[in-house]
Amino acid sequence: MKMNKNLLIILFFSGLIFAQDEDQKDSNNLVFDGNIEFQKDKFSSAEYNYRKAYSIDSLNYQAPYNLGNSLYKNNLSNEARFNYNQSLAKLNSKEDLHKAFHNLGNTFMKDKNYQGAVDNFKKALLNNPDDEETRYNYVLAKELLKNQKNKNDKNKDNKDNKDNKDNKDNKDEDKKNEDDKDENKQKQDDKSKPKNNPSQKQISPQQLKSILEAMSKEEKKVQDKVNKKKFKGNPKPNKKDW
Repeated sequence: MKMNKNLLIILFFSGLIFAQDEDQKDSNNLVFDGNIEFQKDKFSSAEYNYRKAYSIDSLNYQAPYNLGNSLYKNNLSNEARFNYNQSLAKLNSKEDLHKAFHNLGNTFMKDKNYQGAVDNFKKALLNNPDDEETRYNYVLAKELLKNQKNKNDKNKDNKDNKDNKDNKDNKDEDKKNEDDKDENKQKQDDKSKPKNNPSQKQISPQQLKSILEAMSKEEKKVQDKVNKKKFKGNPKPNKKDW
């Protein structure tokens, strides 16, 4: 009875190993099918096979690496970069690491992230310093990075100069407005000030009294004339209405 139990356990583990081998075989076959589609430039079909292969066997480093190639060809650089990084965790040989870092550098080049491209091409060269394509891409990325920095610095200087000019123009405009305001205020103050009257001769109290009496007499004469005109003749009675 004990022997039968051990036999069952051995058969169970043997079944697991056999199933694992079948998964690896299926995964590798799917990668192979994906490679055929890739060579025909059928990148979406290749992508499908690589994804399926990786879902069956997550240890198959070729699946995410080749999936990254398909995504790169379909201009999906961010997703391609993710899958290259997935494969890097499973790579051991310098040649495989060189290829993965080289392709990572290309994804950064496509996004015009030249610093990222330089960093990854440099890592690729550390694993294979003799590769001409990687050396060319590394030099090109460094040159593009230099030009990009110079352009950014120039744009920053132009922006700073424009900001300084705008600030100066604003200050000049504020000063002009302030000057105009002061000038208008001065004009308003000038209008509000009483004009200087010419100096008058001093009049004695006696002279003032004589002038007032004369004015009073003249006013009385005028009033008498008005009264005479007003009451000249007797007023006629109104005609009666029938």
